[in-house]
Amino acid sequence: MTDKVLNVLFLCTHNSARSILAEAILNHIGRGRFKAWSAGSSPRDNQQPDPLGLQVLQNAGISIQGLKSKSWDEFGRVDSPQMDLVITVCDNAAGEVCPYWPGQPATAHWGHPDPSVGDGTEAQKLEAFRQTLHAMKRRLELLISLPPAKLEKTLLQSAARQLARD
Repeated sequence: MTDKVLNVLFLCTHNSARSILAEAILNHIGRGRFKAWSAGSSPRDNQQPDPLGLQVLQNAGISIQGLKSKSWDEFGRVDSPQMDLVITVCDNAAGEVCPYWPGQPATAHWGHPDPSVGDGTEAQKLEAFRQTLHAMKRRLELLISLPPAKLEKTLLQSAARQLARD
């Protein structure tokens, strides 16, 4: 298992904020052991990543290259990368019926408040994105620090779900 790259898919409704942050963070800190993607259950037409989220990522020194909003349908096809772990990061996506994922990956829900909703100044909204980034990063750091034995498929789901409580 130590040489295998674990594929992780982060899901949210629109794939514009939390799931994009999680994808970028894990690809940044994953030490080559993880490859992350993100998708939405129902991205809007012409959906784009939230500019404040992209700004927070750049401010943290995390690449935004290649980030784009997309439908989760892209990952349910036979020719899609096979996921080892699928994590919903918003409550709406967690409650939806997910498509069939090839390989039957482990699943977990890591709920985070949506930093893109609510009224406030741009500085307040930027701070909400920064707080979400840091909360996700802490949880993802715990995931990548798990020993290889914990990343075996039978234990991965349990470990990922436990991190939702930490």
